[in-house]
Amino acid sequence: MRITFVAFLLLCGLNYGQNKTDTSLYMKSDKITYLTDIGSESGDLYKTIGHHGPAVENEWMALRIYFSEKAAIDVYSKVNPGLELRKANWYPTAEQQKQGWGADYYKVANTVGLGGVKLWDGEKLIPLNPVTNRLARVGKTDTTSYMEMISKGVPYKGKKVDILVRVTVFSGKREATVEAVCLSKCKVQFVTGVNYFKDFKSDKGANYIAVWGMHPEDVAAENIEIGAAIKYNPKDYVKNIDDGTQYLLVSKPANRIETTIISACAKEKEINTFEKLVSYLK
Repeated sequence: MRITFVAFLLLCGLNYGQNKTDTSLYMKSDKITYLTDIGSESGDLYKTIGHHGPAVENEWMALRIYFSEKAAIDVYSKVNPGLELRKANWYPTAEQQKQGWGADYYKVANTVGLGGVKLWDGEKLIPLNPVTNRLARVGKTDTTSYMEMISKGVPYKGKKVDILVRVTVFSGKREATVEAVCLSKCKVQFVTGVNYFKDFKSDKGANYIAVWGMHPEDVAAENIEIGAAIKYNPKDYVKNIDDGTQYLLVSKPANRIETTIISACAKEKEINTFEKLVSYLK
């Protein structure tokens, strides 16, 4: 009886502490086998990897990094809390969306997306491309899931640098963290931020940028308003840029930066307006 009772307590503890995050990385030609890592000397597996790159999710959103010259971070928005990534493969059917599944409402276009990373050479943006190799990896811990992309041999100020971008989601938390690390023995100026479109609402606090609005029609069954925000330490940055499509932050020369990102949508029950998003950030 004692053993049975202890086993019961352990089982309850495991259920209570269940990791409500997940990862997804697979080839389009083989949806059955999930991978932990993949690489390409061309730096572009956009058309051959499922959902165009590695992905992670928490209960409120999924995120992916494009395995291409963009290396931007894109968002899958959820209407109801839960894990959908491995069932929907980022693109649920119109019928599934009517039943309350999320969808790809977010459009990155030619920007960093939400929290994506580029470099700054003192005058202009430097994409994480071309590369000598690009690697992607996904993994899980007891309470998190993460994806990493390493862009090797990126030309920067007359030399080549290796840049790691790691996105981590946490069980029970809406926020994700984005880390950018220069793996080479030098400091670089990182650029990150959040994109927006015409007629978007925006708010810039001391340590955050928030946007809210309708992304252009793309692959979702309907259009709804989407919110996105990035939180950062202002001491790490020396310049703000608004190029008409994205609000960008340029870092001081550094080996590493870290930001927090969050997204919400008008159809969810918790943060479904711009005002609620801003209130949450404050």
